[in-house]
Amino acid sequence: MRLAIIADTHMPKGARRLPDECVARLEQADLIVHAGDLTELSALHELQSYAPVVAVHGNVDSPEVRAGLPARTQVDAGGATIAVIHDAGPARGRLARMKTRFPEADAVVFGHSHIPLHEVAEDGFQIFNPGSPTERRRASHRTMGAATAEHGKIAFELLVLG
Repeated sequence: MRLAIIADTHMPKGARRLPDECVARLEQADLIVHAGDLTELSALHELQSYAPVVAVHGNVDSPEVRAGLPARTQVDAGGATIAVIHDAGPARGRLARMKTRFPEADAVVFGHSHIPLHEVAEDGFQIFNPGSPTERRRASHRTMGAATAEHGKIAFELLVLG
C-alpha cells in the first residue's frame, strides 16, 4: 500500500496551492494521510479528489473542519496500525510519549511544527512528521512524506519539494 502523507497545508490562503510534485504523489497514493491544519473543508475536498483520505483536525482549522474530523484517529495500512494526531507536544520525550499514548500503533503521524521528523524506537515504533508542502516556516524546504506499508511493516520517506 502506498501512502502520501501531508500536514499543515493551511488552504486556501491567497494564491496558495499544493505543488505539482505533491499533487502527483497524492494522485498515485492508495491512501492520503493528513495530520491536521487543512484550514477549510475545500482543502479536504481537493484531497479527496485524488485518493481516499484519513485526516484529523488541527489547531487552526475552521469550525466546519473541526466538526467533521476527529482530533486523533487510527488506520490500518498494509497490516500496520498508524495513529494520526496533529500536535504531538514538546520535542523532549515525544517518541516515548506517543508510544505510551498509542500503545497499539506501529507508528504515529503528526504535524503542527512544520518541521519534518522521523524517529524510530529500539522496538521499531516510529513517529513521523512530514513537514508542510505549502508553508515551510523554520524548515529549510517544503516537504511531504511517502510511505509503503505491507505485511505489518511501514517504511517512511521524507520528500523535499522544489
